[in-house]
Amino acid sequence: MPRSRQTLIALLLLLSAAANAGGTVKDIRIWSEHGKTRVVLDLSQPVEHNIFTLRGPDRLVIDLKDSRLAAALTQLPHGAGSVRSIRSAVRADGQLRVVLDLNQDVRSRSFTVSPNSQFGDRLVIDLQRVGSLTTVKRASDKYRPGRDIVVAVDPGHGGYEPGAIGRSGTREKDVALSIAKELARRINAEPGMRAILVRDRDVYIDHRDRTQFARDNRADLFVSIHADAVDDPRAKGASVYALSMQGASDEAAHQLAQRENASVGGVSLDDKDEVLASVLLDLSQNAALSASLDVGGKVATELSRVTRMHRRSIQQAGFLVLKSPDMPSILVEAAFISNPAEEKKLRDRGHQGRLANAILAGIRNYFFTNPPPDTQIAMDLRRKPTRQVRYIITRGDTISQIAERYNVSAAAIRRANKLSTDNIRIGQTLNIPIFAGG
Repeated sequence: MPRSRQTLIALLLLLSAAANAGGTVKDIRIWSEHGKTRVVLDLSQPVEHNIFTLRGPDRLVIDLKDSRLAAALTQLPHGAGSVRSIRSAVRADGQLRVVLDLNQDVRSRSFTVSPNSQFGDRLVIDLQRVGSLTTVKRASDKYRPGRDIVVAVDPGHGGYEPGAIGRSGTREKDVALSIAKELARRINAEPGMRAILVRDRDVYIDHRDRTQFARDNRADLFVSIHADAVDDPRAKGASVYALSMQGASDEAAHQLAQRENASVGGVSLDDKDEVLASVLLDLSQNAALSASLDVGGKVATELSRVTRMHRRSIQQAGFLVLKSPDMPSILVEAAFISNPAEEKKLRDRGHQGRLANAILAGIRNYFFTNPPPDTQIAMDLRRKPTRQVRYIITRGDTISQIAERYNVSAAAIRRANKLSTDNIRIGQTLNIPIFAGG
């Protein structure tokens, strides 16, 4: 074989291998506090992983499918807390194996975290020394129930402001209220969650009063429901929005100008000088915007399973109802009411229910990954090895898709529901086992 052809084949094989490469572990971080040790693997993308323990000596083994350490990660961090040292190797089957050498008996839990404004995908492993789990409880340690996660559901427009009107006379304010009521009903059926409706009838509420109502009720999330409209009747699909950076800057300027009436996270700005008030506001806004993009992305993903999307990824705009500086907020454009086919679907109660289910699934996915620490859901995830989530089957669902969505195996779903096959039907309710460590 000519040398030039051999070189070309070798180059093609190298490019093919690069194209099929899996994830990269960009960094490994470790710290210990209050008797707990946390190890974080910063990943270039989500990767399949398996974690197990070995005895004599004690080790925690993390296998990551088709993964490698980043070239820049030339030295692994030293141990801390329950971890004596960290080492790694690439196995013959292509899996990267990371081994945590332990200096004590521990109980572990692991979970994945989606990207935010500061970090990308992460695999988090928490280690708890076994002895510390069996200490005698003091009277002050007795069980206290956590609070519900509060979701403010805001039906757009209302009263003298009908919003957009479809060719058949469907008013945006009416379909927004119907979808919002469906969503609120489903949220209230979720253990550990509670919905508050910004309006439950045909009345007009000022935009700032809507967000203030949500903040007064200590809402953890604000969801505004709307329907889109443009001159072109062919436009179609749903969209999800979070606040734009320009909108955030505008609101920051407004809040600073109104310091005597403004607060962030329950902290008043009126007694702070402008520099300190600006710093507090900036920190709060960045956290709220990051959470908004996270939960909005999950809602957009779930909506794409039940309806056509106008834009599949979350968008950003300066909508006034999204401008709360200390509360994650998203706006859902359910469809184009200016499109006759979508106008008809918006009036259909079945389609409204599917939209509500999808929005709830996105909200639930976010809060089961990021529960506020004082909530019942956070306490249950810490206390119980598993938790059941009820999921209602919609058109296009499959067992494998649902399993991937909730990070469980299809076999676990079949066992939890006593299914002998993967056959499911629209409207069927499944119990999804959510594992605290996965």
